[in-house]
Amino acid sequence: MSGFDAFRSERDQLPATLVGTPRAAMITVDEAGTVTGWSPGAHLLLGYLAGQVVGQPAARILASGDRVLSAVRDGWSGELTVRHADHRLLTLPAQAYALSHRGDRQWLLMVTEPEESFASQNGQAMLDWLFSGSPIALAVYDTHMRWVWQNTAMNRMIGTSQQERRVRQPQDVLTGPDVDHLERHLREAMDTGFATAAFTIRGRTPADPDHDHIFSATASPLRGRAGQSLGVCATADDVTKQHRYRERLAILNEAGMHIGSTLDLRGTAQELADVAVPRLADFISVDLLEPLLHGDEPGPVTAGARLRRMAHRSVNEGAPESLAEVGEVDVYPGQTPPARCLASGRPLLLRAMDSNVVQWFANDPARAETSERYGFHSWLFVPVCARGVTLGVTVFCRSWPNEPFEQEDLVLAEELVTRAAVCLDNARRFTREHTAALALQRSLLPKQLPWRPSLEAAFRYLPASSEFGVGGDWFDVIALSGARLALVVGDVVGHGIHAAATMGGLRTAVRTLADVDLPPDELLTHLDDLVTHHDAVEVADPGEARTSDTTATCIYAVYNPITRNCSFACAGHPPPVVLTPDGTIVFPHVAPGPPLGLGGLPFETSELELPDGSEIVLYTDGLISSRDGDIDEGLEQLGRALARPAASLAERCDAVLDALLPEHPTDDVALLIARTHALHEDRVAIMDVPADPAVVADTRSWASRRLETWGLEGMGFVTELVVSELVTNAIRYGAPPIQLRLIKDTALICEVSDASSTAPHMRRTRVFDEGGRGLLLVAQLTRRWGTRHSREGKTIWCEQPLAEDHPTTM
Repeated sequence: MSGFDAFRSERDQLPATLVGTPRAAMITVDEAGTVTGWSPGAHLLLGYLAGQVVGQPAARILASGDRVLSAVRDGWSGELTVRHADHRLLTLPAQAYALSHRGDRQWLLMVTEPEESFASQNGQAMLDWLFSGSPIALAVYDTHMRWVWQNTAMNRMIGTSQQERRVRQPQDVLTGPDVDHLERHLREAMDTGFATAAFTIRGRTPADPDHDHIFSATASPLRGRAGQSLGVCATADDVTKQHRYRERLAILNEAGMHIGSTLDLRGTAQELADVAVPRLADFISVDLLEPLLHGDEPGPVTAGARLRRMAHRSVNEGAPESLAEVGEVDVYPGQTPPARCLASGRPLLLRAMDSNVVQWFANDPARAETSERYGFHSWLFVPVCARGVTLGVTVFCRSWPNEPFEQEDLVLAEELVTRAAVCLDNARRFTREHTAALALQRSLLPKQLPWRPSLEAAFRYLPASSEFGVGGDWFDVIALSGARLALVVGDVVGHGIHAAATMGGLRTAVRTLADVDLPPDELLTHLDDLVTHHDAVEVADPGEARTSDTTATCIYAVYNPITRNCSFACAGHPPPVVLTPDGTIVFPHVAPGPPLGLGGLPFETSELELPDGSEIVLYTDGLISSRDGDIDEGLEQLGRALARPAASLAERCDAVLDALLPEHPTDDVALLIARTHALHEDRVAIMDVPADPAVVADTRSWASRRLETWGLEGMGFVTELVVSELVTNAIRYGAPPIQLRLIKDTALICEVSDASSTAPHMRRTRVFDEGGRGLLLVAQLTRRWGTRHSREGKTIWCEQPLAEDHPTTM
């Protein structure tokens, strides 16, 4: 029996809308208006061969052109004016049905001669094409959802022939959770009289009972001539390959957007796991070689290499399948699949019955028991390789009822791991640089601060979260001459080793300039020159040499415990805060200056007299900056935090950090709090010295008496000799007024000031020279000596350690 004869035997059950004439044309047209199918009946009726019209615009044979096509709807019936091959215009009855082929919507136009019978030879040709030649898989169901008819394309798709499907339901040829979804759409089309939009269903058919397939389907109502419901016509197209291709593209696109968002090894590994589960695997583990955690490049992989579990994820909450927790070490013996994958650098696809898996589980009962409990049946082992180096291994697992991994899944897994591997290697390199920069930074920052009776200080340094890199913040407390102390806090713009190295250079420069005893504004001017010309790039024309892009901020303060005066100079830095003994918060006015590195702009010194016991608070902008950039709000929060009582300076530092900083700060923070103490008058002695050499003996006697008062008689001989030499030099080479000052601090300080700006210096003396050895004696007999200049002249000073010296650090 031919396909047509088989179909004709069921003709009484077919909807009347499928009954045409002997000269009936069946034409399929896509959404673009292009002819995609041409039946033999169309040739007989209209005179065109299929090769003349397929692929051509339908408007070529329709007299009304695109206007007619735009009016066509599913289930439409009416008349069309068509052009015959002999150029005649024919007005013929026509009907239209919506079809779906490979996800694209198409139209089936049935054009017939009027008043003809379907039983003629031409009608048979049309039905033969619909039955065996149409590329669209069609099936017809009656009003009770019983199968009526299907064409050859449907036979091939579902693996069930016309004879085998007699009087069956949809669930007889499609198994899976979407069967009800299909039947609901069929009933919807039949009940409403309108075709459904294309919908997707998943299931398994007799043609391939072991694998899920994706079908794009439509449902169109069938009506009789009187408009009665006769059933529903379903079309289906297997779009499994296209669906899987789109799904793989979607996974890769998600991987590109989410993997590598941080420079953290564990975070990047977890991003890979989150993308893979559940869309590719039911469980995944990411294990990396231990050297990576320290930023080192792993060497050759050996048997039994130690791997650190960086991430895992499962479709089961809590990942109970994992035999190692995140952060724990796992060891794969030499002949296990993960170890082979590591050693060879090639991926593996294995299933439960493979000999390698059987042997692995025989030697690892715990892993075998876990796999059996959770139904694992296939595995992908993919090495994590980047830039020619193996970093670790990733294991993908699937369990029932999901299908086993295929080669396409292995290719996708390789692509995901390759993308993640580059990000992991970048994270490793960042870890190495971050560790080196942090070590450099810690070596350059002070570990302790100098102790002085006139100033006690506490500090906190908090690096930013690792993903932001090491910054260039620094702080220091520097002992100056005359019992004064300098406080400095600075911040180099940027992160990384360069910022840390620049910070170290600036800190060293500040200490060097502080030894020269420059006023704060002059010190910042010299520091600005240093930054401006730092790393200058030489070009062919020296006049075109450009300077470095390094920029930094700094605040420099000098506290004098004798006068209780504090001098500030600022270079683009946040202002200081002063907490007075009565608890008042003061934001002193400090003349703002430009950041270091701009060059050529002036700095100013601001003076402030501090009550005894005041606290000076210096900090970097990471303490008060916020995401919205509101510095005023940060200063208000700082003021409120400082106003709270604290048992010690260290406790106050901790309270400030807790109050102002988020859990993961984005910038380094340096905080320095110093409590000032005045040096009382009984520890300072001053004598005005006439410019007469005869008074040198008097100055020695005066110094001796002062030492007796302080209980330092044992230092009298050296002190008298030093006083004699310094006063003699001031009388001989300086200018009046001349003043001698002794200060008892952590050292005995001797200072002689005069109105001359001429700097003294040690010179080389010959054996028989009668003079010129004064400063040489001073340098030999004291711990240190120096000169500082002021607008009124200069001061030569020296220090002697006390017999009961205090510790120099706290």
